[in-house]
Amino acid sequence: MTQAYILTLSCPDRRGLVHAVSGFLLEQGANIEEASQFNDSATGLFFMRVQFACDSADIAALKEATATMAATYGMKWGLHSIAERMKTVLMVSRQGHCLNDLLFRWKSGQLPVDIKAIISNHRDFYQLAASYNIPFHHIPVTAATKAQAEAKQFEIIEAEGAELVILARYMQVLSNDLCQKLAGRAINIHHSFLPSFKGAKPYYQAHDRGVKLIGATAHYVTADLDEGPIIEQDVARADHTDTVDDLTTRGQDTESQVLARAVKWHSERRVILNGHKTVVFR
Repeated sequence: MTQAYILTLSCPDRRGLVHAVSGFLLEQGANIEEASQFNDSATGLFFMRVQFACDSADIAALKEATATMAATYGMKWGLHSIAERMKTVLMVSRQGHCLNDLLFRWKSGQLPVDIKAIISNHRDFYQLAASYNIPFHHIPVTAATKAQAEAKQFEIIEAEGAELVILARYMQVLSNDLCQKLAGRAINIHHSFLPSFKGAKPYYQAHDRGVKLIGATAHYVTADLDEGPIIEQDVARADHTDTVDDLTTRGQDTESQVLARAVKWHSERRVILNGHKTVVFR
């Protein structure tokens, strides 16, 4: 029975890499269905994503063969079956627009993820979680209990085998320790006003300054607050007739769309880290 896989890799650039990868896949009896590559002249690195199909259902053997090939070229690589949806945990506070959007897209089959749990420091969305039959974990967070709360959060993430953690407007700053534990597998969404408009009411500040553009940024979580590698961004026009409510609504719509695209690309293995940047094979 034919199986579909995605191979992602990065390594120092050199001649013959595309030939080496395509030749290796041919040896495995694979048929390449989609391939993208990028040579970064600034870093001297080569990036590639290949989607292929082959008769082998033994992914362990396929990974072993891939490891041998990759070692020759010093490749960092990943090999995943398309049939296995990415196990995901959502984290949210009291703003539910991104959470609601992701749940709808997931239920509609638009996102190749398997949402295993929702974690929140408030109870606001337990009924929404129940309506989708997703376990809801209420873990309050205070300055005094932050370490214990994060330990519980990470325990849930690990117990669910989550490859992806989405901060869908989770309004607590993660500790450096948790950021390191989730490196490369946690995505956050924030308004693009940062760092110009910091704080809890960015759209009020934006309205006060008469901005002409509002937007959103989806990025990987790092210990440097809101400075992780950017996956996706978008903007919406604004003008002098817009109220704070207008800006908030338009901004939240933009946040939801940007986060959904970032999650889709990540779960399809289209995003590869390139230092403090990303390569996104859309």
